[in-house]
Amino acid sequence: MIFKCEQTDEIINDAAAAYKAVIPADRWHEPYMSIEELNIQIEEGVQFWCYKENAEMMGVMGIQYKGDVTLIRHAYVRSVYRNKGIGSKLLAHLASISATPVLIGTWAAATWAIEFYQKHGFLLLPKSETETLLHKYWTIPTRQIETSVVLASQNWKVQTN
Repeated sequence: MIFKCEQTDEIINDAAAAYKAVIPADRWHEPYMSIEELNIQIEEGVQFWCYKENAEMMGVMGIQYKGDVTLIRHAYVRSVYRNKGIGSKLLAHLASISATPVLIGTWAAATWAIEFYQKHGFLLLPKSETETLLHKYWTIPTRQIETSVVLASQNWKVQTN
């Protein structure tokens, strides 16, 4: 079952462990998302959606409406439930409630995440466009911009030309 939720830090911190070895060491911290950071994200308009089965929270994905685009933020599936279609179900749900092109930012070294989004039809954007979009739609440090990529939904070019 997919539903809106707010208590997601436990899932995020469990699943984020996969990123520890691939993101720059200066961007990693524990916990990866504190309760305070989670609350800031919610205050900034990120709506979290969770996937729950048999009374257990298995995955979370955030959506943030930014005017002419929709951002997918903080997409995580508990490590024990990966590769079971949970991320695909969450992504499909969030894409279905978006009326604007969807952009997804992730770490450039997280090849599994990039491949996941590409498998679902998202296009990896060129570095020059990535930097412009990260500055425009995300509030992240320069170091994170330098080490991130952006993927876009199929309707991105249609909407921006």
